Amino acid sequence: MEYKKFKDEIKLSRLGMGNMRLPIKADEPGQHVDYERAKEIIDYAMEQGINYYDTAYIYHNGESEKFVGKALSDYPRDSYYVADKYNLQANPDYRAQFAEQLERLQMYYIDFYLLHGVQDYFLEEILGNGCIPYFEQMKEEGKIRYFGFSFHGSPDALRRMLAVRSWDFVQIQLNYYDWLYEDAKALYEILEEAGIPVMVMEPVHGGMLADLGEKGNAILKEGAPDSSIASWAVRWVKSLKNVQVILSGMSDMTQLKDNIATVSETEDINSEEQKLIEKACALVRKNTSVPCTKCRYCCPDCPVGLDIPYLLSFYNAAKLDGIWRLNNLKGLPKEKQPSACVGCGSCAKHCPQSFQIPAYMKELEKMLEEL
Repeated sequence: MEYKKFKDEIKLSRLGMGNMRLPIKADEPGQHVDYERAKEIIDYAMEQGINYYDTAYIYHNGESEKFVGKALSDYPRDSYYVADKYNLQANPDYRAQFAEQLERLQMYYIDFYLLHGVQDYFLEEILGNGCIPYFEQMKEEGKIRYFGFSFHGSPDALRRMLAVRSWDFVQIQLNYYDWLYEDAKALYEILEEAGIPVMVMEPVHGGMLADLGEKGNAILKEGAPDSSIASWAVRWVKSLKNVQVILSGMSDMTQLKDNIATVSETEDINSEEQKLIEKACALVRKNTSVPCTKCRYCCPDCPVGLDIPYLLSFYNAAKLDGIWRLNNLKGLPKEKQPSACVGCGSCAKHCPQSFQIPAYMKELEKMLEEL
């Protein structure tokens, strides 16, 4: 495993384990963690030298924190670093949430603590509700070692956040798709100029960059026939000099082993490979209507319990190949179909990408009616 110096002589593994997409129990509804399968992943990650483990208050409806604490309790506390996050929308009471997180983790302190998923629309609320001074106090008391935030907002909002205090690190969504077509390049350059280490989430864009379609995959295979398509995305991120840790939500051993092999490579993406990436990415851009990362932030508060990422995958398929791709949706119970959406907007409010999901559900409903 390759490591990179952070601060205070701490060295962090270049690959970090994200615990948002852990294996789940197939025979139970919901996002219940399959402990045995997930523990196997953690044990292998520790064996291979991964020392950065990221979780959050809302992941797997709270089960992720409990799992991470229990799984890592088999190892010395100084052999790994845990990242956790305060979610304003889940529970504005930051004191209560932080206490609950320590209880779930069964830990006295959290190594890397973040304000979770800061966006423009609640920026002023999170800056003014008192949580930042409180977490600074927790840092002084040794219950937080490093304080930062994860971010899904605009460049202007990022500058506003950086003006508030001296942050130890910032986590952003960074991959070659968002670099070319969204604000990732601007966000990265702002943090680079400020000298703030970058933790990366969604390096493979929620799996979208693990399969670019037949034509897109063929372009990258020309450059590296024996490498996985996902490895291109991970190595591209690793080539950026201000990237500290690359987080990947690995839900099976195949993904874990492939990512470990990828970060062990020392060669950066070269200019010819960059051209291939841009060529393949253009095809992805052309064929993707809603670049959903399947983070599922939209799901917990849906009043009718829709599986929104699942429905959006059909939306993209219909836009690419035609509405015949929606035939499988007809087999869903009525209460799980797009027509069940009540248009409350809770999903859009929680979406890191600010997708107007109710509008997509309405359009899906109309397309289904045309079948």
